[in-house]
Amino acid sequence: METKSKRILIADDEPDILEIIQYNLSKEGYEVITAKDGDEALVKAKNTHPSLIVLDIMMPKKNGVEVCEILRSQPAFKNTLILFLTALSDEGSHIKGLEIGADDYVSKPISPKVLVSRVNALFRRINNEPAEQTIRIDNLEIDPVKFEASVDGKPVTLAKKEFELLYLLASKPGRVFLRNEILNQVWGNDVIVGDRTIDVHIRKVRQKLGIDCITTVKGVGYKFTM
Repeated sequence: METKSKRILIADDEPDILEIIQYNLSKEGYEVITAKDGDEALVKAKNTHPSLIVLDIMMPKKNGVEVCEILRSQPAFKNTLILFLTALSDEGSHIKGLEIGADDYVSKPISPKVLVSRVNALFRRINNEPAEQTIRIDNLEIDPVKFEASVDGKPVTLAKKEFELLYLLASKPGRVFLRNEILNQVWGNDVIVGDRTIDVHIRKVRQKLGIDCITTVKGVGYKFTM
């Protein structure tokens, strides 16, 4: 079973939740490491280099959002999968997590079955990614191997989902991608996010690139135009 080679770090200050998650993911064949707060999570992430990090948003010392921001600022964790656990039901907290680089979130109280499904889905998306080619359009270059974009030769820092969204649209210039199509291809069928999530990511990509290359097709979706 391929998942046996996958190492997962779980950070949560509730021992019962750590135990439940560790038990269920271990049954799936994953190697599971635990941390009880944000500081310990950062230390163990650096020492063990997990393939996936599960972060509780409300943790002592450093919360999940702070840990995610610190990790995403380091090249070694630029492409590491990050999943948030959150007891916050408002849409804004979920969008904030996705906006700073999380790949998915699971709401508390946690259903072990749902969590395992989300984890498996994240790894399936990574394992099934086809070999992709560098895209060069005018002064924009998008390198899927290095996960880097540049404008006029100057690097543009994009979060993982922002990059995947840009690459998808730029892969077929002029083609209109429907909202559901974007959600399925960038976030996956097993991830529950709303239309506003796409809008937030599109806005961020536009701001960071500083060029007018993504057009909104009202009521339909988006297309790449340069």
